[in-house]
Amino acid sequence: MKEDLAQALVAFKKDVVLGEVVRRLDDGEVPIQLIRELQDGMARIGQKFETGDFFLSELLMSADLFSKALEILEPKLQETALETIGKIVIGTPKGDIHDIGKNIFCTVAKGAGFEIHDLGVDVPVQHFVESVEAIKPQILGFSALLTPSFEAMKETVDLLIKKGLREDLKIIVGGGVTTGTVKRYLGADGQTIDVMDGIKQCKGFLGF
Repeated sequence: MKEDLAQALVAFKKDVVLGEVVRRLDDGEVPIQLIRELQDGMARIGQKFETGDFFLSELLMSADLFSKALEILEPKLQETALETIGKIVIGTPKGDIHDIGKNIFCTVAKGAGFEIHDLGVDVPVQHFVESVEAIKPQILGFSALLTPSFEAMKETVDLLIKKGLREDLKIIVGGGVTTGTVKRYLGADGQTIDVMDGIKQCKGFLGF
């Protein structure tokens, strides 16, 4: 009998979550399905945090457990990626240190065949630009959960334009505070708050 992964995550049942992930992978279940269930659990935890039923300690505990589950899932996702379909440079801009959504995206994107260059969090404008110059990705991704990071993203895009690096580069912004208005403000090509939609958009940029 399958355990409810989402509910087990909400209840912080570490052994149940990790054991169920391993068992279902061994049974041949698709890793993406397990990730969707875990994401559902994280969404429930986020709702409880917003209503005051959970506190920061519960939020951090769940994020840590989610990360441990992703560590098990990532090798299986890699096995499904037969070839690299494109390069993505991604990071959380200066002024923001959130990385859960970014890390989920990176894991799933690797499984979808992308070569991922994760710059981490609180990334300065210059580091984004230097990375684009050196790596020459087809896509640049910004991940943001705090509005102050919008200015760093705008500065990055403006500097890319100034250096002549924007024309062949697709830019996508993701995160709970991002909207179509933010996309237009940045002059980005895509915007999302959903990991799978982000993957779909990135594939579309490359004609897949």
